[in-house]
Amino acid sequence: MINISESAQTHFRKLIEREALPGLGVRLAAVHAGTTRADVRLEFAEPGDLEGDEWAIDCEGFTLWLDAPSVPYLDGAQIDYEARATGGQLQIRAPKIKGEAPPEAASLVERVHWIVENEVNPQLAQHRGNVAVQEVTAEGVVVLRFGGGCHGCGLVDVTLKQGIEKTLMEKVPGVTAVRDATDHGSGSAPYVPRDAA
Repeated sequence: MINISESAQTHFRKLIEREALPGLGVRLAAVHAGTTRADVRLEFAEPGDLEGDEWAIDCEGFTLWLDAPSVPYLDGAQIDYEARATGGQLQIRAPKIKGEAPPEAASLVERVHWIVENEVNPQLAQHRGNVAVQEVTAEGVVVLRFGGGCHGCGLVDVTLKQGIEKTLMEKVPGVTAVRDATDHGSGSAPYVPRDAA
């Protein structure tokens, strides 16, 4: 389920021994699991801090507690510690933390939402923008609403046609077109003002 390298276990043991608290262990949880903002939270935990439904992984000298709702997202995670001359670095790799792409048999709506949240919005966030799926029609037309820096942006047509539509049509079989339903005249903080484009 989770692979904790010997160097990571040694690192945790040293930290726990330094604290000298009976029963002290380490708790691992996924935060914002299943989203593009997913991350891990690693913290010390005393027995009184536990919810009672955590999964326990017994390590030599301590217990690693997994937050129960996080278990599917942390399955296959690897924890390692790399010692360096200037200190060390703890690395946690959790390949399932952002969730898994829906299968081809999933609905068109599910597949569109997955690509928008996991590929399109992270790109738009670089320009303070985002997009939300308003509708997916029976004909495969995806209707979007732009927000943030994309709302009122002078380059939104380029973003829509050369970026989002191209991505959705390549990666989601069944998408036939992408349309914008945003009133761009009401955008208050566009990334590129319309008169500058």
